[in-house]
Amino acid sequence: MPEQQIPNEHQQPVVIIGAGHSGVAVAAGLRTRGWRGRILLLDAEKETPYERPPLSKELLKSGAPDESTLLRKEKFFLDKGIERLGGLSVESIDRSGKAVILSDGSRHAYHRLVIATGSRARALTVPGADLPGVLALRTKDDALELKRVLVADARVAIIGAGYIGLEVAAAAAARGCQVTVLEFQDRVMSRVTSAPVSCFFENIHREKGVRFVFGAAVTAIEGAGRAEHVQTADGARFPADVVLAGIGVVPNQEIAEAAGLNCMDGILVDDHGRTSEPEIYAAGDVTRFTSRIDGQSQRLECIQNAMAQADSVAAHITGQTPSEPEIPWFWTVQHGVRLQTAGVRHPDDDIIVRGTPADGKFSVVYLRKGRLSAVDTVGGLSDFRPAKKLIAQAAAIDPALAADPSIPLTGAALQPSY
Repeated sequence: MPEQQIPNEHQQPVVIIGAGHSGVAVAAGLRTRGWRGRILLLDAEKETPYERPPLSKELLKSGAPDESTLLRKEKFFLDKGIERLGGLSVESIDRSGKAVILSDGSRHAYHRLVIATGSRARALTVPGADLPGVLALRTKDDALELKRVLVADARVAIIGAGYIGLEVAAAAAARGCQVTVLEFQDRVMSRVTSAPVSCFFENIHREKGVRFVFGAAVTAIEGAGRAEHVQTADGARFPADVVLAGIGVVPNQEIAEAAGLNCMDGILVDDHGRTSEPEIYAAGDVTRFTSRIDGQSQRLECIQNAMAQADSVAAHITGQTPSEPEIPWFWTVQHGVRLQTAGVRHPDDDIIVRGTPADGKFSVVYLRKGRLSAVDTVGGLSDFRPAKKLIAQAAAIDPALAADPSIPLTGAALQPSY
């Protein structure tokens, strides 16, 4: 586009708070869509932005390099004219003055502001939670500290049997640790999957020596100077040299709340990523929005959503049309077995198992009022892509056909009548 045809608005500054997947993607998307003004990317961490999923997977493996994959190389930011300020936090947002104030006292004006602050590990609040040896996992530094203490025969207590807790349990068991997982619910990954998948992964972990205690309400971490035991409400005490709190995450919405933006377990945004202040956007794990699929209010912690929202924000700021977003999808790898999920399951969805879990490769499809709402694929992806398309179409499914793994999932879809 010739310089004289560039809208004047596109010469204005955009400030992005947060340099995770979503923040970096907004910056890149703005340049791709022709924004010529200043783009300032603010990162509380000093180093070049990196991917977070490997922190609980590849990085914890014995012999793995102590590096995480970069989201973009430093040269990318230089070539695209994206300014990146690392190691500084945002102290406040001046909405009336359209500026952000940083921890070093500097003030940066914005034409549009994007909040992509992500989430942080939920803090353990019981007595002794601040003892040395009690860890969380959210940053590269967290992962390196955890990797350092996962030594052979270390007694590792993991509080929480979600993705992070189980991925760390797998890594710790592979490094020869004695692993105990304490979970308040009655099965693993209960928030994100159904009983057949939970049972399958619990069995894999048990075969690798991981111990599970369900219905465990942690009441204290005990120790003389550092963590030595985890105590639960029933009076049981579990020896632990290392305690990992894997009890979920909370959105980093404080800066938005302080600025008077509407928040409710996440910054509330519309389909374009706009907050209650039209000139301020938000994207990624920190947001809460209404699902286009089922109309439910939700906060999604996945890269796909972060990237889709980033694209919507960049498109709206530049006055363009965003790409059609994918169906939300998630994954975890535990003991070398991959679970990949498409769609968002509801607890009351009907459950249909395709294949035999004992064979190590199967799928679970979820029907909501007869229509495909989500799918879990274990040890294989043959149903994954077809399911994404069918979920997007809100396809009605024949349960009997869906239960037969010899029939392609698309063959279980009922043809609409007109």
